[in-house]
Amino acid sequence: MTSLTDGWEPLEFPKIEQHSRYELIREDGSQVVKAHTSGGASGLIARLNVKPEGSLMLSWRWKVSNVFEKGDAREKAGDDYPARIYVAFEFQPDKAGFFERAKRKTVEVLFGEELPGNALNYIWANTLPEGEFITNPYAEETVMIAVSSGGEKAGEWVSIERDIVADYRKAFGESPPPIRGIAIMSDSDNTGERASAWYGDITLAPANVD
Repeated sequence: MTSLTDGWEPLEFPKIEQHSRYELIREDGSQVVKAHTSGGASGLIARLNVKPEGSLMLSWRWKVSNVFEKGDAREKAGDDYPARIYVAFEFQPDKAGFFERAKRKTVEVLFGEELPGNALNYIWANTLPEGEFITNPYAEETVMIAVSSGGEKAGEWVSIERDIVADYRKAFGESPPPIRGIAIMSDSDNTGERASAWYGDITLAPANVD
């Protein structure tokens, strides 16, 4: 990545006017993205069309300045995270009801874009234990997975590796459709708190087979 427009584009939300800030910096000789959120929400997304087969590993490293005191992955008022990685999958109309299909068609007509389907959110949680899977309080098609939790490692780089296929099967009980995007997001629009986060070395690759 030579700039934040190199394969990435802003991910913004119609009802949230205040956005998080993202900048490309160098730290300890490596290029990373630094995010800052203060009562707002937005992200950066890389659009993809990848069909997961077998095992597909998503790996990255991140660190945060702090977790949110009011953060609570189980409640709408606490649905904020200093750092998260969002994996969006293709919408499957044959598995959706009539009203869901109609809603999505309306969005496509009005805004000229297709909504994704199910999603996995890998989060740096406040109190949700590491390894916990829960449904997002706003959207049942999004499952939150706590891969980091609490403030004990705030200020330290933490490396994460996840098998997206295995996580999707555990979250939704079936094999995943194509991946349509991977996003980073630091948000605090519900809690009104502030934090900085750093994201580095995000890679998506088949699992190594010995």
